[in-house]
Amino acid sequence: MLSYEGFTLIIMLFILAPIMGAIALLFLFIFEKRIDLLENKNKEIRLEQALQEAQYNKLNQQIQPHFLFNTLNVILGLARLNRTAELIRALEAFSQFLKFKYKASEPLIPLSQEIQYTQHYLDIQILRFGDRLKIDMECPEPLSTALVPPFILQTLVENSFKHGLEKKVGEALLHIRFYLESQMVYLEVADNGLMGNESSVSDDGGHGLDNIQKRLYLYFNDRAQLNIASNESGTKVEVSWPLVFDRKMEEAEE
Repeated sequence: MLSYEGFTLIIMLFILAPIMGAIALLFLFIFEKRIDLLENKNKEIRLEQALQEAQYNKLNQQIQPHFLFNTLNVILGLARLNRTAELIRALEAFSQFLKFKYKASEPLIPLSQEIQYTQHYLDIQILRFGDRLKIDMECPEPLSTALVPPFILQTLVENSFKHGLEKKVGEALLHIRFYLESQMVYLEVADNGLMGNESSVSDDGGHGLDNIQKRLYLYFNDRAQLNIASNESGTKVEVSWPLVFDRKMEEAEE
């Protein structure tokens, strides 16, 4: 025979079971909603990252028609003058320049690679300017594996020629310096060109400093900076971004 205590316990179970079930369902519903919110948030983040990556790659792959036009003129001039050796050098440098430009797809590349790429550009400018062009480049060896957004250096160097050195009569000076300070990489590009005004270099259809600022912001947000100073003696542009190393290269070296 069922005791009073047993009967009471059964009644309590019948009463509490639906309540406990409802509470469990409520927690399950809240948990599922939370998962859905997190999944939607992750999707939004992935979509935003994909959009930024697409925008970044588009900015990376923009071609400077000004440089291409001048380079073709140099090559044409060398061909007309039958300067075969220099013509071959110009074509080789131009070929390497374009090869790297269409090959580079990573958001960051080793600094040594960026310098090598820019050197192809400088080789062509040396053919144009001859002995009156003097280039000085400083880069500490420890920074050679540090990562940099591609085309940052080349774009700054091109701006020096386009907006300053091409107007310069006499000796044309270009100084490039990389250095490290407080875990930030600094790049200075200075020339003794005849800059008309600072605003003229800030926007040339998305291929100049405006391009650099957009790409730096997409990758580093407000941690990267770009400053420009221009006067009668020339122009200096300084860019800084957080120090980042290529871990794979470092592990291979070890």
